[in-house]
Amino acid sequence: MLRFTTSGESHGKGLITIIEGLPSGLAVDKEYINRELARRQKGYGRGGRMQIEADEVEIFAGVRNGKTLGSPISFLISNRDYDNWQDIMNSGTCSRINDKVLTRPRPGHADLPGAMKYYHRDMRNVLERASARETASRVAAGAFFKLFLKQFGILIYSYVRSIGSVKAETVNIENDNLEEFYARVEDSPVRCPDKVSEGEMIKLIEQAKSEGESLGGSFEVGTLGIPPGLGSHISWERKLDGQIAFALMSIPAIKAVEIGDGIANAGELGSRVHDQIRYQEEQGLYRDINRAGGIEGGISNGETIYARAYMKPIPTLYKPLISVNTTDWKEEKAQVERSDICAVPAAAVVGEAMMAFVLARAFREQFGGESIEQVEQACSSYREYLNKVWQWKRI
Repeated sequence: MLRFTTSGESHGKGLITIIEGLPSGLAVDKEYINRELARRQKGYGRGGRMQIEADEVEIFAGVRNGKTLGSPISFLISNRDYDNWQDIMNSGTCSRINDKVLTRPRPGHADLPGAMKYYHRDMRNVLERASARETASRVAAGAFFKLFLKQFGILIYSYVRSIGSVKAETVNIENDNLEEFYARVEDSPVRCPDKVSEGEMIKLIEQAKSEGESLGGSFEVGTLGIPPGLGSHISWERKLDGQIAFALMSIPAIKAVEIGDGIANAGELGSRVHDQIRYQEEQGLYRDINRAGGIEGGISNGETIYARAYMKPIPTLYKPLISVNTTDWKEEKAQVERSDICAVPAAAVVGEAMMAFVLARAFREQFGGESIEQVEQACSSYREYLNKVWQWKRI
């Protein structure tokens, strides 16, 4: 079973991640992982923290001579800002433990419910772990999963569909030149391939900044090249769409997820929703449209898998909302912490990592193998079977 876990606080020494279940022999490109981390730090509307950190991964175990060993992989992403916080966030005695105490919880954040659950009078003990800083670990882990999937011709993409009230044109990735699409997204300050919408999004972010506000939005994340048969209908926890929704919902501030055109489909007649199955001898089985988002009955059907995630505005406001100071139980304005105005472009990169994890895990479950050569052999055999028995010719 492929899995990963993360540890660390926002202003602690760093973020530690452990990955278990990747096969041996997978080539690891450290510079690629660092480039993925840099993508997460970009995006119009990010806060001052991005000017401090220049995230890089330091691999401790599980990789030798540039290839995975099959054993657990561990790595560290150091927090440069720790130099300014070590007397507050040290694991030993903290000489400034009473500095930066949080007693005015921010509405919409984990501050108050987390303090209630774990009995923390200083809610910084919650803030530090609930911070989206943790997603740097996910993006680095996601880079390992992307490298694994790429071995089998499977690629991940994302783009921003909306920020606030500004909505971009929906992209049909199957009809787009993939390299040109990637370039348009990565060149955009808001990771939006629609240039007209990009300009409106930037204006809206500037307006929100001037008003002490924050903005949410939505992004699409998808996968090309996934074969049919990943996931399963036989048990609820093995349904692929459920796993994707869970993974995307785990990203901080994500409050809704749809698979394919799920929201629009809910308002349509069945005859206008379901993707008809067609056949041509030279093409084999295919669909001429993909409203289902590449998943039927919890199983991948061979079409592009895509999902959309909806992010609420970040709960730290520079024009803070009313809260209660838990030292004297009087209403006051919520505490202000350094934060972003809009993090939707960064969340889309995190979404890629989580999508890569779910699909890499489903791929490992389907094909097994302790080495990359064994996985390749099993996958090749399965694709031959699909072609021969089911006329699945997209090999």
